[in-house]
Amino acid sequence: MVAAYSSSPAMLIAARALLGVAGATLMPSMMALIRNMFRDPRQMATAIGIWFSCFMGGMILGPLVGGALLSTFWWGSAFLLGVPFMVLLLVAGPVLLPEYRDPEAGRLDLASVALSLAAILPVIYGLKEFAREGWHTTPAAAVVLGVLAGAVFVRRQRRLASPLLDLRLFANRTFSSALGSGLCLGIVMAGVTLTSTLYLQAVRGLSPLQAGLWLIPQTVAMAAGLMGSSALARRIRPAHLMAGGLLVAAAGMVAQTRTDADGGVGPVVLGLALTSLGIAPTMALTMNLILGSVPPRKAGSAASLSETSGEFGVALGVAALGSLATFVYRSRLAVPPGTPAAAGDAARQGITEATATAAALPGTLGAEVVEAARAAFTSGLTTVAGVGAGVFVGFAVVVAMAFRHVPRTAGAEPERVEEAPASA
Repeated sequence: MVAAYSSSPAMLIAARALLGVAGATLMPSMMALIRNMFRDPRQMATAIGIWFSCFMGGMILGPLVGGALLSTFWWGSAFLLGVPFMVLLLVAGPVLLPEYRDPEAGRLDLASVALSLAAILPVIYGLKEFAREGWHTTPAAAVVLGVLAGAVFVRRQRRLASPLLDLRLFANRTFSSALGSGLCLGIVMAGVTLTSTLYLQAVRGLSPLQAGLWLIPQTVAMAAGLMGSSALARRIRPAHLMAGGLLVAAAGMVAQTRTDADGGVGPVVLGLALTSLGIAPTMALTMNLILGSVPPRKAGSAASLSETSGEFGVALGVAALGSLATFVYRSRLAVPPGTPAAAGDAARQGITEATATAAALPGTLGAEVVEAARAAFTSGLTTVAGVGAGVFVGFAVVVAMAFRHVPRTAGAEPERVEEAPASA
């Protein structure tokens, strides 16, 4: 509500920050509930698949409903969409959802909370600044500061009897491998989604609503893959299922490398759909493995780590693959002869700036600048897709080795963290 009726940028930023803090608690809480409600591995795998599918259903409707609202009402109307759902949750949640609390939970260590924020926020800021402005002192200093704060945070967790983050979770091979898988998925998909969305809107000239419609096949493929994963996992070992899916995702990236600036959106739409279908088993099974490899009372902490790992992956993907796309764009951009120096410099900043600058150029020069920018950006997209294909192939090999000890969900549960008293 506050975000919808914000009267200044500062007010909107503060409201979005509050939304982020509140929203960050939802996924760990939901995963902890699933872990404690469904103790049977097969039931838990099915529940996670259903949850992910509902999540993807929201992603289908979100751009469509949001685009319709923005085209009809004022910008703040998009923030009001979640209000009735939150009211429903507040009313029905206490009645329908079971209550679970860790009986051995200690007091919240506020110093650890502050240190975790001091570690995460500067690193994410630095990575995003790297993607936006390139490598320079300020983001580098932010990353270093975050790493130092992270070291202090880890040291403190080792000394606390009731740490905010139980570092013993990382001693579990299954848990650590699954967490790393989520990080890698976040890296690749963040970069691919960024370039693909910009291609649809900046190169193909689609509106946000039209771009959202073209992304429906991707979301449907993801939902189908998530729902099918739990059934397939009863017959196929997770290592083989995830590795096979990642090879399908690599094929989707190869399809995207066929994208042309003057062609249709087919390669992008097909590539995203195949990629989403392929990564679905890894998404579902890694969460299943993360929750299944820890005691029920640690499910919330494990889910929090999974979400944090995914967010770091997104930040790394935007920084690394976004920087790669920008580098290719600038190196491939052929500014037409006769373009003013200032306009050429502006066009090299990005395709959005190139389009805005071209509107002020005389005659056919503006159209030539836009055409050159579209071709250069498409080269960046195909390069990112090619890198993504290679990463997915390598990732498939790593996953096949890392999870080769994990049985099918119809069998025994994955290894769990050994319970041991923390050192004071």
